Amino acid sequence: MTPARGFPAFPRQRAGARFATSWWGRAWIQAMEDTSLDHTLLRQGRAYAKTGRLGPITVSPGRLAAVAEHEYDVVVGVEQLTDDAWERFLDQVAAKAGHIAALLDGDMPHDLVDAAESAGVPLLPAVGDLEPECSCPDWGHPCQHAAALCYQASWLLDADPFVLLLLRGRGRSDLVEALQARNAAGAATRAGRTEDAARPSGTPAAVAFAAGVPPLPDPPSYDVTYTPPALDPAPGVDVAALAVLAASAAARASDLLLHDRMPHLTEHEDHVRLLADHTLDRPDDRGEQELGAAVAAWRHGGAGGLAALEHPWTPPRHDLARARARLESAWEGAQAPPMEAWRNRWTLGELQLRYGRDGRWYPFTRREDRWWPAGPPDRDPSALVG
Repeated sequence: MTPARGFPAFPRQRAGARFATSWWGRAWIQAMEDTSLDHTLLRQGRAYAKTGRLGPITVSPGRLAAVAEHEYDVVVGVEQLTDDAWERFLDQVAAKAGHIAALLDGDMPHDLVDAAESAGVPLLPAVGDLEPECSCPDWGHPCQHAAALCYQASWLLDADPFVLLLLRGRGRSDLVEALQARNAAGAATRAGRTEDAARPSGTPAAVAFAAGVPPLPDPPSYDVTYTPPALDPAPGVDVAALAVLAASAAARASDLLLHDRMPHLTEHEDHVRLLADHTLDRPDDRGEQELGAAVAAWRHGGAGGLAALEHPWTPPRHDLARARARLESAWEGAQAPPMEAWRNRWTLGELQLRYGRDGRWYPFTRREDRWWPAGPPDRDPSALVG
């Protein structure tokens, strides 16, 4: 049985927060809105989805579920694909090598969806495909709670298209295992055809394989230290550049092993990452100082540190209240320094703490007329003021 996946409740969002940004997430919302019989309830659902009052979300084959305030059970049903439809979908995935790579990288290719629909396999829901239910007394179809669940589900779909496949009946591991089994079967078939055509002498490969194959070695440890390759100079080859690219590829591969996917980076973030990983010099003029601050932020906290440097935001009030209580506890009655608070940035004299969207606090110190990253982050802000 395909296991369900659980997702934590979304915190309260700012008023202007958008829902789906991916094309498949927008298609999901469109199907729900086209099904609705009451646009007033849709507006209420959009507002409710941003209040933080909907509980954790469970995604399982054919079912999206959460608990709203007052213990209302909210469920949205999605029709599962039949076994035959899944086989046709696997045909489309296997037809192009880039399809599975795109899915694993968090993208739903347009041509894959189009090809699947041409084969009679509807991945994205259409009008009437979503069946909302809620134990609240509202008879809306959907009510504001079910609409809010659908809107929040678009955020999950943006982050991982496999959520949609799970709702249709199969998860990530099911898809990968089925493709691996197909590849193995195809290889065996090709080997058999080759044997029949060539009639080679000796022991067939299938027989030799069945006689016993040494077990695969254990996977490498995640904390293996990267060793640069020994590259010999050659005409027209920039050996130093190749060494940088090899180290960059190794770092990205490590991220993939640890997190089961490579974080998506913008061009700016990837530029800063490369500078942080492979340069030692600190720029001097003002234009380059800004890049130097970005490099320092990346070295201390990766993409989260860079975001804390460049993008202010308004965190949930309960997060800030919890952090303020930790700071007050750390001072234990001593005279607390004056603090200026603005959005996610708290300034305490020559120290500034910035709360990141990853739940960590990043320290900054004043350097002339700007704030400069001062060290690694911590989830407890009081650990940074000692």
